Amino acid sequence: MPIAVYVLGLAVFAQGTSEFMLSGLVSGIAADLDVPLSAAGLLTSAFAVGMVVGAPLMALSSRTWPRRRALLLFLAVFVTVHVVGALTPSYGVLLATRFVGALANAGFWAVALTTAVSMVPDRLKGRATAVVVGGVTIACVVGVPAGAVLGERWGWRSAFWAVAIVSLPAVLAVLRSIPGGRGTDTGAAPVPVRDELRALAGPRLRPVLLTMALVQGATFCTFSYLEPLLTRETGLGAGWVPVSLALFGAGSFAGVTVAGRFADARPVAVVATGMTALALGWAALALAAGRPALALALIPLLGMLAFGTGTALITRVLGLASGAPTLAGAFSTTAFNLGATVGPWAGGLALDAGFGYRAPVWVSALLMVLALLVAATTAKGRRSRAGGRRPSAVQRSARGRL
Repeated sequence: MPIAVYVLGLAVFAQGTSEFMLSGLVSGIAADLDVPLSAAGLLTSAFAVGMVVGAPLMALSSRTWPRRRALLLFLAVFVTVHVVGALTPSYGVLLATRFVGALANAGFWAVALTTAVSMVPDRLKGRATAVVVGGVTIACVVGVPAGAVLGERWGWRSAFWAVAIVSLPAVLAVLRSIPGGRGTDTGAAPVPVRDELRALAGPRLRPVLLTMALVQGATFCTFSYLEPLLTRETGLGAGWVPVSLALFGAGSFAGVTVAGRFADARPVAVVATGMTALALGWAALALAAGRPALALALIPLLGMLAFGTGTALITRVLGLASGAPTLAGAFSTTAFNLGATVGPWAGGLALDAGFGYRAPVWVSALLMVLALLVAATTAKGRRSRAGGRRPSAVQRSARGRL
């Protein structure tokens, strides 16, 4: 595996820390800025909205740029908005920095995913994807719990400063390790945007993107409100929050690693198994939330299933969208973060409606049921179309023999 792929994973680690760390900081942000808990949770949604909007927009705007320049620009903007976020006393400004930071993160992701898979042979594309996504899981293991500890001891702003500082080595690593040419450095002209959009609009790809959005919506719905679930429903002290986040991250890293090894060979089986287990797992966590030992045991398992399934879905999208080398990564990023937008919003609605702190977990289970229904409907439609074609082939064969 080229060292540049691991460098991209390092940069994603810093950005992933920012994306997920609010799950351990929402109570502190809500108290400091005098906003409801659901408003603090919407900071995660604001980041996800920026990712949804920014992925295709940034991918299109940077498609002719040298890829090293694009990655460095996105990282520079990302660092700047975190400094502003650490300094502002305004919820509105903080919300805006989350959105702008997400635009930069989306641009980085769109370029990083296509860059990583372009540097390896087909048999290693799943592993290259896993290395990049693995940066997020390491962020869950190390960065997010560290952010929660910083937030508990020195306030939530210290976590924003830490993200800005940790991003600086990533800037230097990208500068030294990523080739500076355009696209995949093959010298070929970029694929026309119209052709890429046509490839992305294919009937096989749309259900996969929708499924990815639902799976990630389920993940982010619970993850965004994990801290109040554990401290106010499970009965654990605040010190258990970073431990729980680390457990989720450790499971996520394991899931990405396993998916990276099997997603290339058996993507459909990995996705189907993971989705079924997630639907059952979120329901189990909702039922077991009042039992600390059982809840803590389920958290790493759910992290493994969520990110393993997500990695397999990204690999599936990149494989189906080979005709869209620039926008494939952008659309997978958009689907990923569309779920991250809807999930916390839906969980916040359930909380505001007074259904209790377990409500977001039940919403996660419901989203997984919807994802399974989409997958089942798509598979049934394919079987019907295949069955409808089979008689005509038999008839043609029979006519050929007469």
